[in-house]
Amino acid sequence: MGVPGGGSRVATAAAACLLLLQLCGCVAALPMKSAAGGGDRYKDPSQPLNTRIDDLLRRMTLAEKIGQMSQIERENATAGVINKYFIGSVLSGGGSVPAKNAPPEAWAKMVNGMQGGALSTRLGIPMLYGIDAVHGHGNVYKATIFPHNVGLGCTRDPELAKRIGAAVALEVRATGIPYVFAPCVAVCRDPRWGRCYESFSEHPELVQSMTSIISGFQGEIPAGGRQGAPFVAGQRSVAACSKHYVGDGGTTKGINENNTVATFHELLSVHMPPYYNAVIRGVSTVMISYSSWNGVKMHSNHFLISDFLKKELRFRGFVISDWQGLDRITTPDHADYLLSIKLGILAGIDMIMIPYTYTEFIDDLTLLVQNGTIPMSRIDDAVRRILRVKFTMGLFENPYADPSLAGELGKQEHRDLAREAVRKSLVLLKNGKPGDKPLLPLPKKARGSILVAGSHADDLGSQCGGWTITWQGLTGNNLTAGTTILDGIKRAVVPGTDVVYSENPDAGFIQQNKARFDYAIVVVGEPPYAEQFGDNLNLTIPAPGPAIIQNVCGSIKCVVVLVSGRPLVVEPYMNAIDALVAAWLPGTEGQGVADVLFGDYGFAGKLSRTWFRSVEQLPMNVGDAHYDPLFPFGFGLETQPSKY
Repeated sequence: MGVPGGGSRVATAAAACLLLLQLCGCVAALPMKSAAGGGDRYKDPSQPLNTRIDDLLRRMTLAEKIGQMSQIERENATAGVINKYFIGSVLSGGGSVPAKNAPPEAWAKMVNGMQGGALSTRLGIPMLYGIDAVHGHGNVYKATIFPHNVGLGCTRDPELAKRIGAAVALEVRATGIPYVFAPCVAVCRDPRWGRCYESFSEHPELVQSMTSIISGFQGEIPAGGRQGAPFVAGQRSVAACSKHYVGDGGTTKGINENNTVATFHELLSVHMPPYYNAVIRGVSTVMISYSSWNGVKMHSNHFLISDFLKKELRFRGFVISDWQGLDRITTPDHADYLLSIKLGILAGIDMIMIPYTYTEFIDDLTLLVQNGTIPMSRIDDAVRRILRVKFTMGLFENPYADPSLAGELGKQEHRDLAREAVRKSLVLLKNGKPGDKPLLPLPKKARGSILVAGSHADDLGSQCGGWTITWQGLTGNNLTAGTTILDGIKRAVVPGTDVVYSENPDAGFIQQNKARFDYAIVVVGEPPYAEQFGDNLNLTIPAPGPAIIQNVCGSIKCVVVLVSGRPLVVEPYMNAIDALVAAWLPGTEGQGVADVLFGDYGFAGKLSRTWFRSVEQLPMNVGDAHYDPLFPFGFGLETQPSKY
């Protein structure tokens, strides 16, 4: 594009020479001048933040402002589209990648190309790229996948969560991305919900404590810094997003995107507390929930978004919708899009996740402003908040990927941290039958053989769960790089020890071979899932898990390792099994499970959720008047490391 207003050939040639010298590093970049001839104060990092915001905002047209409020899917985000519509943000949905198994360099190249489109606009406002990173940089091949939040809650270790946040930030930055849709700070009150594994706990205080992960993502606000204002420490940190505001973990029967029936006092005491801590920690953005509160869609709730979050809690970052969140205000979706846009924007949502219908959104919002339905003051509030985050995170000064960070993805230091998190998240629920010695820790050397059985023993995809490479996750070992639980067991035992793996041994196999096995490790659990596909009203262990437990544990001393996103019905099997371990969804570092099974480390995890006896008891949470769990909130047996 040419310089606005043109210029003489001499001026053009001089500018070209100056640009060439800058690229060669011969001269420092000079402050750019506005079309009117004065200095662009918004481009000067020495100016106060509000001065920069005010200067840029007053220059912007309505089209440029609405562009900033638009977040579109990567598939549509060519440099030309970003330039034409002044698009302010781009996202990758679950599984949306530049190419299968793309390395960090390919991601960074893609993001940089889009950024070039944004920077070539009249005002050169950089684009903000966002991606889900709810347990590591899950979309990206060979990224470190950490335990899902349900497991991290069992560690009761906010400092560990903070270190995980910092590691994830580096892996995300390795791909040129500066913004993550994490953490989920839902307080899951019913494990039938398909997103329960994204919740640290049923207890609001435990979720509050684990918001430390935000300081890991974004960096700690320095001493003397302003608490409650958006904060990102620099290019090794990312902007974070607390989600899903508010009450998403309290829906009736745990049905995803459903209605949370609660008094305002109950909402404040159970579901709101994590947001108090998130705002104090300087979280940059808050994502609105698909769910409703007492029948009112959260995406249209002016009281909770504008009056409470923005005014009462003094949140200064920007509020973002969920994927096609405005469409879902009406039933059926998108039935009256003008009304949906009106309700969502007036409720206080600042950036709209419109992966595909962005031109319709832009046209309709423009119309609603031009006819006076939505005041310009509401548009300015939205854009001011978006610009505040972009300035705060240094996006204007450093809009492009830092190629020196490419090696951060999946590096050993991060895998070691994930392995530590696995060890600390495991909860020992039973250890030995009455009158018997404890089974765990297991001996690393067997007189005979060790049987490893079950659908989840050698399945990296299942132990990672949803939001891994694809939205729903996948079973199998060709998904990404990592260590299965079986791999970990084989590495843990004394060399030469015979480990026999049978995924689904039948009764005949067990009867013929039971004398040769010292003990068995049975690893079963849930298949991968995400969101509504994980909603489950019976919560039984999926087949063939029950049959494997009965076949193996009926004849051989056994420890059952349960890989799941939530507690499942286990009471029918408790008499048959010798030991039971809740491993949750441990991620790529299955070695962490073996570390504790064989006593290199002791069991220390404590339940972040109540373990029910039957689904008829649900919802049942700690503190309820009628509380009769199989294992209560906070339960967890401990072992000491073995002295091998």
